[in-house]
Amino acid sequence: MTDTRQPTATVAGHPLHILLVPIPIGCFVATLVTDIIYALTANMLWETMSVWLLTAGLIFAGLAVVAGLIDFVFSRRIRALKPAWPHLVGNAIAVVLSLVNAFVHSRDGYTSVVPTGLTLSAIVVLILAFTGWMGWKMVHRDGVGAAA
Repeated sequence: MTDTRQPTATVAGHPLHILLVPIPIGCFVATLVTDIIYALTANMLWETMSVWLLTAGLIFAGLAVVAGLIDFVFSRRIRALKPAWPHLVGNAIAVVLSLVNAFVHSRDGYTSVVPTGLTLSAIVVLILAFTGWMGWKMVHRDGVGAAA
């Protein structure tokens, strides 16, 4: 266990978690957009796009989770930061809800998105807005992952 606020999971000195998180965030936000378009048009293209976005988002979220947990577990000072726990718990909830959403989207017909899938997508985006803010605080206010 280290006493530093520097991430343990790095590639060429760059924090891996910070490098990975934009991908699932972008995928989950885009899922909400494609769900809204599908709800308005009932064009199956948009439902299919949502499924692909959820799948890619979950794959990269899994990678980001591993990197984030390595940093969290191996740095007592990161764990001690106030935003760290809400960031961790909120992101865990967002990933679980996105997994449930992938199963909801796997159903046939209009109900594969409306209303449950659309609602789950919106909830995930709201959670990510909060956890992103917590992550931003750790990076910009507390210096996690900043160059020494």
